[in-house]
Amino acid sequence: MISPTNFAFFVTASLALVLIPGPNHLYITARGLAQGRAAGLASAFGVETGTLVHIAAAAAGLSYVISQSATLFTIIKWAGVAYLVYLGVRAFTSKDVAGATPPPQPLHKVFLEGVLVNVLNPKVALFFLALLPQFVDPGAGSPALQVVVFGATLLLLGLLADIVYAYAAGALGHRLNRRARALRYVSGVVYLGLGVATAFAGRR
Repeated sequence: MISPTNFAFFVTASLALVLIPGPNHLYITARGLAQGRAAGLASAFGVETGTLVHIAAAAAGLSYVISQSATLFTIIKWAGVAYLVYLGVRAFTSKDVAGATPPPQPLHKVFLEGVLVNVLNPKVALFFLALLPQFVDPGAGSPALQVVVFGATLLLLGLLADIVYAYAAGALGHRLNRRARALRYVSGVVYLGLGVATAFAGRR
């Protein structure tokens, strides 16, 4: 059973991640700006439907790794820490890139496009490999079930953030573009902080 302390720390780390404006948020915002609130919501639900695929893959993959090799699982955990630190460093050094407004699409296509955006985004898969292993405790029951619980929690928090972006796209879209550099620095601090925090969490 997942300990309340471990779950609370995971929720805190997940909130830090989902609140950072990233590719999914920019896609949802672009759709909302181009086609209105309904398209923004359709893209948001599509993106998080794609998250289900990552949850299933992480649950199956991590469960197999844990059952086969504790050493390999430890390597994955530390690779996840390194990836989070890398994202933080890259956020400080990358250049701002202006986003383009996508062409209008029917809502069902906007939804499916959102699914594909998330499923085919390797960064999301790496997030699952970087974040989830830090909190999975092989001694706390089924690793697959723990991954599903953590993944569903991340999905729910992500969906709430996506809906906020969809509703606020018209009002906040231009501000987000103008403040891209400040948001990039905030993202860097959060990623570095998560890398350090999960490194200590992994020592428990």
